[in-house]
Amino acid sequence: MSRVEGAVSHHELELAELRADRELAVEYLKAAMESLDNPDDRAAGLLALRTVAEAYGGLGVVAAEAGISRESLYRALSPKGNPTLKTLLAVLKTVGLRLSVEPENHAHA
Repeated sequence: MSRVEGAVSHHELELAELRADRELAVEYLKAAMESLDNPDDRAAGLLALRTVAEAYGGLGVVAAEAGISRESLYRALSPKGNPTLKTLLAVLKTVGLRLSVEPENHAHA
């Protein structure tokens, strides 16, 4: 498949938008992270974190700053990845974010 001169891929455009709008990146990740609760849809949250990491320096840079090997980060943030809490926290910190907790929409007794 040939590239059209001057065309920008969807992924490149997404990275540029996330890089340019910090609040968009936060909301994008918050929405995608909800999928982590569902084992059948966990890949969406991991791929969203990978996309944000790409937007904020690239996976190689983020891995180095987070103290993780690039290969380990690629594996952890793959669709079948299973990152440790330590890895998630390190990646989030490296891109200038942190993990937080919010109540679910329905109350538990």
